Amino acid sequence: MSRQSVWATKVLCLIKGGNSTAAIAQIKVAPTVKDLQDLRKMLSAAKLLASHPNVDAATDDMIAALSAPRLHRAP
Repeated sequence: MSRQSVWATKVLCLIKGGNSTAAIAQIKVAPTVKDLQDLRKMLSAAKLLASHPNVDAATDDMIAALSAPRLHRAP
């Protein structure tokens, strides 16, 4: 069993506290895809995804962005 990230717990507390703007700002600078997936699991367990559609969209967008291969320009 993998341990849940501290980052996800802190962002969950922001959402539960009603500060979804700060949570979205943190989601946009998320450290890893695993942290975002942990956050989504915690949000779905707490049934908060339905009541915060903007957080749901932000996590989906960032998982897609961090999962995509990076594009590099030739020098």
